Amino acid sequence: MAELSWASLTTPVGPVSVAASAAGVAQVRYGAPPAQAATDRAATNGASCDLAETAGQQLAEYFSGQRREFDLQLDWSSTKGTQREVLRVLAGSVSYGETIRYGQLARRADLTAIAGTLAAGTLPARTVGQIMGSNPIPVIVPCHRVLASDGLGGYSGGAGIEVKRWLLILEGSLPPTLDWQPMT
Repeated sequence: MAELSWASLTTPVGPVSVAASAAGVAQVRYGAPPAQAATDRAATNGASCDLAETAGQQLAEYFSGQRREFDLQLDWSSTKGTQREVLRVLAGSVSYGETIRYGQLARRADLTAIAGTLAAGTLPARTVGQIMGSNPIPVIVPCHRVLASDGLGGYSGGAGIEVKRWLLILEGSLPPTLDWQPMT
């Protein structure tokens, strides 16, 4: 993967970091950037540094309820094959405030047509769940909007399912809990 520039922000769900390459936003992670991450403009590509800063600003706007759609180029180089296709379908078809079930996303991404390429005995919905758990660009590629048929399902970002719940409340997909606080 190309050299990444990082930006960080504080959110109601904890610190979030975003990385960009010259090709686009490559990673979003809960927590600080990796220890070896380049955050110094002099040590990185100026364009990727600008994009990381822009992505950080757009994420801050999203977490404060001021942004519903991201206007960012994405770097898909850390994804491949079925993972890339499912994440692209998700990013392009499930908007702010909407949710979709794992099985529905599998059908929308036409995983049943490529079932022969999945591991033996793996269901397309389960494959979608695994792909959501390996999403390198969460929030911007909204894996939190993908739900299990019997509830929220899992979430591997930040504090787990509570982060997913917070994001869905922010977007209006779930009613707020008594202790829910927006970013101020």
